Amino acid sequence: MTDQQDQPGATRSPGATIADTLRSDAVPPPQPLLEARNEYMGDSDIPFARYTDQAFFDREMNSLWPRCWQWACREEHLQDVGDTYVYDVGRYSVIVVRSSPDEIKAFLNTCTHRGTRLLGYQGGGYSGGFRCPFHGWSWQLDGCIDNIPGRWDFPHVSDETHGLQPVQCELWGGFVFINMDPEAAPLHDFLDVLPDHFQHFPLDQRRIRLHVQKTLPANWKAAQEAFIEAYHNFETHNSPNGGNAQYDIFGDFVTRFIHNLGNYSPESLVDYPGEKFREPVMTEDELLRSMTFFGHGKSEVGPGETARSVAAAGLREQLGTKFGIDLSEVSDSIMLDSIEYHLFPNMFFFPGINVPMVYRFRPNGMDVDSSLFDFVILEPLSEGATHPEPPEPHILDVEQSYTEVEELGWLGPVYDEDTGNLALQTQGFKTSRKQGLTLGNYQESRIRRVHLTLDKFMDEREQGASNE
Repeated sequence: MTDQQDQPGATRSPGATIADTLRSDAVPPPQPLLEARNEYMGDSDIPFARYTDQAFFDREMNSLWPRCWQWACREEHLQDVGDTYVYDVGRYSVIVVRSSPDEIKAFLNTCTHRGTRLLGYQGGGYSGGFRCPFHGWSWQLDGCIDNIPGRWDFPHVSDETHGLQPVQCELWGGFVFINMDPEAAPLHDFLDVLPDHFQHFPLDQRRIRLHVQKTLPANWKAAQEAFIEAYHNFETHNSPNGGNAQYDIFGDFVTRFIHNLGNYSPESLVDYPGEKFREPVMTEDELLRSMTFFGHGKSEVGPGETARSVAAAGLREQLGTKFGIDLSEVSDSIMLDSIEYHLFPNMFFFPGINVPMVYRFRPNGMDVDSSLFDFVILEPLSEGATHPEPPEPHILDVEQSYTEVEELGWLGPVYDEDTGNLALQTQGFKTSRKQGLTLGNYQESRIRRVHLTLDKFMDEREQGASNE
């Protein structure tokens, strides 16, 4: 093991690496999953004020959210001309609309007469055009003026001055991204390795099976950080599989973790001084039975097999039949593992077949201590199928349990565990004499990367504004 005093951030969990596990799988992974890239970015504490201070929150509202790329909806929300999706973040609201059979546009959700919000709802809807509920000004789907009551009194108004205010809009992976900054660089500049990596598991060939939105009692950054590392698995999920995950830093905007299922972390087998007793080594049969929640239907591991290979094979057969697709060449890792890419500032994309989620975290209005957590489960489309109409989201308030969404099954209690500490953490932020959180150099490196990028992103945009 490398001495951390000599090379800070170089220490890794004992035992086989994630790459070792993937190379030994019966069906090996695509090359991008064998890449390992991390960097030491320092070990200073992250101030709690970044999560609780209204002034810092207001700075994000001015310099982050109206300037960054964020996914607003899926293309399947906008299948017909006139289909709309209203995306709100903080104090901002954007209308995304299929304005023609081959074009999707986005506009600020505000009247150019006296500023009234045009569409009062959030999420999906339909509109043949846009009409202000205050004075009746109206616009066509492409944002051009349709009608102004008493037009004789507004000779100074034209499409150039009073058409709907456009928002940048681009597509990737079946997602519709928006950026309210007219001068923002193209989306591709921020996606980094994602287009290359996701060629192996294209998300545009999937459909929304389930959408859940829950209000969480924490700042958006604290909320997403509950999902950005596997270090919490030991305690939060009482799982023997927590310490040996791989964390990759691809650049300022994209990071990843790979967390194997069907094996265990060597740290779970060690009785460190002062730590509670950990479970003994599990046999391959026991590991296989520990994954029965997947529904793979297997209970025994044969000669030359592993729990991972047996579970993956069972899932290929079961899910291939369910989805109507051939999964015979899909790797064990894509079938089983939790593989999570993060795109700055607030998006998570999972390429797996059995762990196929997408997450989004955003401020809940102007409340610094509250956030909205959206997650969708993306199910592969069968060969030649078209996207069905997406389901309506299940909306959960702070006190509601994920188990109220029956379709989540075994995932409901897991998400309750994942978010159950957030209120306590928010309270602790405001109580602690110690003024910041301490991060592990490796296991929590993705958290540090987000904060470093956040500062760099806002500094650059504020400097640009001051030079104008």
